[in-house]
Amino acid sequence: MEQEKVIWLNGNQKQTSYLAIGSETELEVWEEKGAFEKATKFLDANEQEYVFGWFGYDLKNDIENLYSENPSWVNVPLIFLMKPMHLARIKGSELNVLKGDEATIRQTLNRLLEKSPTIPNSINLHSTLTEADYLKKIRTIKEHIHRGDIYEANFCYEFKGEGEIDPKEVYHRMNELTKAPFSVYADIGSLSVLSASPERFVKKKGSRVFTQPIKGTLKRGSSEEEDKQLIEQLRNSRKDRSENIMIVDLVRNDLSRIAEPRSVQVEELCEVYTFENIHQMISTVSAEVKHKHPIEIMKALFPMGSMTGAPKIRAMEIIEELEESRRGLYSGCIGYFTPNGDFDFNVVIRTILYDKKAKRLSFSVGGAITDLSEPEEEYEETLLKAKALIEALKA
Repeated sequence: MEQEKVIWLNGNQKQTSYLAIGSETELEVWEEKGAFEKATKFLDANEQEYVFGWFGYDLKNDIENLYSENPSWVNVPLIFLMKPMHLARIKGSELNVLKGDEATIRQTLNRLLEKSPTIPNSINLHSTLTEADYLKKIRTIKEHIHRGDIYEANFCYEFKGEGEIDPKEVYHRMNELTKAPFSVYADIGSLSVLSASPERFVKKKGSRVFTQPIKGTLKRGSSEEEDKQLIEQLRNSRKDRSENIMIVDLVRNDLSRIAEPRSVQVEELCEVYTFENIHQMISTVSAEVKHKHPIEIMKALFPMGSMTGAPKIRAMEIIEELEESRRGLYSGCIGYFTPNGDFDFNVVIRTILYDKKAKRLSFSVGGAITDLSEPEEEYEETLLKAKALIEALKA
């Protein structure tokens, strides 16, 4: 018997957690054309209900005249949405049942939290790009920048492998290493999604919409004193501030298309946040948005500027030309819609996708490239982002 579908949005004490179990009704979309329209109809048909799921990066092709022709190692629906049978909100040690059976919820949560002996991972992991190829592609992006085609592009590459893992145990190890505020464990049929995302894509609360792009990453120090020095180094980095501010401008422009006049605000600019394994530079941009359908808001901001570049459309064209793998769910978003029309979605980064049937595994890493980028340093940053995922798979 197939196990019930589960989506666990684990806020790790930093955000409210949600556990959605079982699918009362669901939407799975594989075709790009008309995908957002199908999502709109699904949400409208399930008004006054919680809906959980994801939107993949290649939905850009349903918004703009773009395409995705690179190969995909792990196939994931462009859109997956489900109205859960059982649902709980978790804050600290307090569990609040929003729908369904409390015993089922507690049993599932206990199973998810349980750490059990597992088979050794047998993944034969390898990168789709050599360091030399990566450096060559970064130099090509810089040529585009020097020609004035773009100001910034987020270039990514994939790690992939075949073999067997225990998804739940790998997720636990990832989570121990990162304790990310937008962590996700999802089991959807043969697909497992294991995310240690530190980044919020977009949140709507009432008539206010918030987005929090991350640009700027630095390792943690080995002592409190070294951490303080590294935080100051990141805070004062001309390159990282430049990356972040370019994306803030892009996000402001995206928001302005749906916002009330003169309501777009930069609430935080280039603030440094410390996570379990890294420091990140985060900005917060908000706007007043009234009388807009949740999917209309999502489309206006999608894909998130932190994963594309500026100008957005030309950056996405160059990304498609230079990258060798289809992004799929990577650079998309996972989250939930509430009965009153609010929603909250992460950015799918630091995320492992595993097909249990095909025994195929994939994750991608990347970074923003500007005129100030040093290719060798950018490569080291991608390895830093991959580190926790690789360590979790090695155990």
